[in-house]
Amino acid sequence: MKRLKFREGNIYHIYNRGVEKRTVFLGEKDYRRFIYGLHEFNNEQPATNIYRLSLSDPSLFEVRLQTKRKSLVEILTFCLMPNHYHLMIRALSEHGITEFMRKLGTGYTNYFNLKYQRVGPLFQGKFKAALLEKEPHFIYLPYYIHFNPLELAPAPKNKSTGDLDKFLRSYRWSSHLDYLGISNFPIITQRDFLLDYIGGPDQYEKNVVKMLKERNFSDIQEALLD
Repeated sequence: MKRLKFREGNIYHIYNRGVEKRTVFLGEKDYRRFIYGLHEFNNEQPATNIYRLSLSDPSLFEVRLQTKRKSLVEILTFCLMPNHYHLMIRALSEHGITEFMRKLGTGYTNYFNLKYQRVGPLFQGKFKAALLEKEPHFIYLPYYIHFNPLELAPAPKNKSTGDLDKFLRSYRWSSHLDYLGISNFPIITQRDFLLDYIGGPDQYEKNVVKMLKERNFSDIQEALLD
């Protein structure tokens, strides 16, 4: 398969899963460590060792998260699941995504292996990437990414729209809440582009409710493959 060449200004869907589909986030501290890595490693300067901080008081990160830097990428949306992750990223330079993902993957693998006393690769090879260039990609991908946690909801097909909406709001490890205007991890994502495209947080919320009500999740996937 021909390797995708990243170009400045283009937007990509980036995703990967644990090797042999293993769980890569075993608890809240692991999710937080990866999310802080989304910020810490999005920097042209070398990253410092944040393993020690990740196991201590989360408030110690607040000052670090406010530190100015020159970013490698713009993270538009993200979602972490127990054994995989999804990112929607804009390239800020030709090599920005490659460098960012190298630092992110290596940093989290080193943290995970040290914490859980294991060795070897944690993720399933090189991260996967797809160029977003058609209108359905921008219409549906943010919802596809943010709806991933519904896989974890008990019997989601039998739940009411309100129950599914409540479940998504209770899931912290994505940028969904920030797109609703509810502060969760606001410093991680750059939301202006997509919110302008969607029509703002209120319209985003209306679209979420409409899609949950219609249960058109397969339609979303089909649109992304067009």
